Amino acid sequence: MDLSKTIALILGGGRGTRLFPLTKIRAKPAVPLAAKYRLIDIPISNCINSGLNRAYVLTQFLSESLHRHLRQTYTFDHFNGGFVELLAAQQTVNQGTDWYQGTADAVRKNLVHLEEDWIEHVLILSGDQLYRMDFREMMQTHVESGADATIAGIPVSRKDASALGIMQVDDEGQVRGFVEKPQTEEELATVRMEPSWIDARGIPSRGRDCLASMGLYIFNKSTMVDLLNSNSHQDFGKEVFPEAINSHKVQVHLFDGYWEDIGTIRAFYEANLNLASKSPPFDIRNPGAPIYSRPRFLPPTIMGDAKITGSLIADGCRIGDNVIIKNSVIGLRTVIGNNVVIKDSVVMGADFIDDPSNLSDGVLPVGIGDGTIIAGTILDKNCRIGSNVKILNATGVENQGEDEVLQVRDGIPIVIKNGQIEDGYEM
Repeated sequence: MDLSKTIALILGGGRGTRLFPLTKIRAKPAVPLAAKYRLIDIPISNCINSGLNRAYVLTQFLSESLHRHLRQTYTFDHFNGGFVELLAAQQTVNQGTDWYQGTADAVRKNLVHLEEDWIEHVLILSGDQLYRMDFREMMQTHVESGADATIAGIPVSRKDASALGIMQVDDEGQVRGFVEKPQTEEELATVRMEPSWIDARGIPSRGRDCLASMGLYIFNKSTMVDLLNSNSHQDFGKEVFPEAINSHKVQVHLFDGYWEDIGTIRAFYEANLNLASKSPPFDIRNPGAPIYSRPRFLPPTIMGDAKITGSLIADGCRIGDNVIIKNSVIGLRTVIGNNVVIKDSVVMGADFIDDPSNLSDGVLPVGIGDGTIIAGTILDKNCRIGSNVKILNATGVENQGEDEVLQVRDGIPIVIKNGQIEDGYEM
């Protein structure tokens, strides 16, 4: 299905408070993922692999590093008309001086960029999800059903339904009902689907009897413009989409692949470690649909006498002797000393190769010092971890800290970007 008359709008999210402190100095889509990527690379790669090479990324918080990544990564030649551009919140004469008040408000304030005659469909995507989808199949569902809007839906079990928007669909696949995060059996009963309905569409239900919204939409442009201009709704999922069900034909596009919303520290941590497993639920090595990112032209990783199991190791790393790395993700340019143990951890690496000879007094080199043990931890970019450090969260702290170098979220210790942990520190 041709997507030449479609433009993608990728919603960069708000402050990303549930991903704090990883979002303390960067926009949520710019958070590093899987040793060498960023979250924004997932939706953009899905677009490119679907033959869609024109996209806007809408954001307003801490967008500098995101803007730099987009500029350095997604450059198309002059002849295909492709672009990936950032649309940050700005003061305008017609739309006022307020910041984006939600996902729908963000799109409403950028409708001027969709006025070109060639645009017939608008693909709305999230900037913080991990999945692989061919949007041409979703467009085929949209066109063949004659829908005004199409939403991607994934079968889920009842135990997962309370955290998602759940849809009720008729026999033709048209969405007839919607409940946001149903908390009671009474609410769930109004949108429950028969597993046989799911089975009949070629997707094994495996007992799943709910259809969850994935937050991915295709709109006819005219429909979307009418929906946004006829009210002051601020959010697509909670307001625009439920209203569209009552006033327009909204079709579901069924999807049954891996899909993870990277909205919390726990979800981010577990998704990264799952990618490092022997049989990952999401295969970043799929040659037919690669994940794109910025080319960095780094040298290969060099390792001493190290034992590495079930882990991802990015380019440009230096790993010392007698090192054990197990079930972990090691990012670009990570320097690891001798006699180090890293288990069940996400190490994001560094933005530069440090020169220890130029360090100021009291400043440790970027990397992980000799004799250090790191377990169940996230180290953000450019961390300076001293020698004989132990970060284990041995006392089981769940949440701790707001401005400290080392904070804890969902039971996971996090050393913030550019943070320094002195020699001998223990947690």
